[in-house]
Amino acid sequence: MYSRFLILEQEKRDRIINAAIMEFAKKGYEDASTNEIVKSAGISKGLLFHYFKNKKSLFLFMYDYSIEVLSKELYSKMHLDESDIFKSLRQIFILKYDVLKKYPGMYDFLVSAINEKSNEIKNEIGNRYEELYKGGMKMLFESFDFSKFKDDADAIKSIKVIRWSLEGLIKDLGYDTTTLYSTTKDQFDKILAEVDSYMELLRKCFYK
Repeated sequence: MYSRFLILEQEKRDRIINAAIMEFAKKGYEDASTNEIVKSAGISKGLLFHYFKNKKSLFLFMYDYSIEVLSKELYSKMHLDESDIFKSLRQIFILKYDVLKKYPGMYDFLVSAINEKSNEIKNEIGNRYEELYKGGMKMLFESFDFSKFKDDADAIKSIKVIRWSLEGLIKDLGYDTTTLYSTTKDQFDKILAEVDSYMELLRKCFYK
């Protein structure tokens, strides 16, 4: 469906992608203007809809494209054979910061997309996010060494508790998914030190 767009020269393709992502991130799906997108990209509106059927298909393409780019960046740097869940979660935490600092526009767009209220697209975004999350967790679970957990512990439930604890810690420190990745390196290092201290506590609780 998007083959004509994908064979564009990279400079022109990037202009359209960046213009669309920034407009959607700033205004949300309903209020985003295709007129502003084509103006920022320096193309005609007719050309935009030559590549994309409508505003909805444009939005969904940008979501899928952003996920693909960020996932490639993340997975290419991960040690997928790490068997220790705490080391793996720490690695993901740091890599997400590095990747999302590199692509701030994409991250802002993805956060806005996940929180999108428009009935026209929110279910499709929700389904995409659920599939992505399940796929990522499945890949990570394949490498975990569950024998590290205490004999009487349910490893799957324990991992959920560990993840929820870390998410709660971030909120308790006053950050959310947007503000966490917009921090400076010094601020992030302080957050990481706090995360490490709780990781050690959780390790003692769940590991042998």
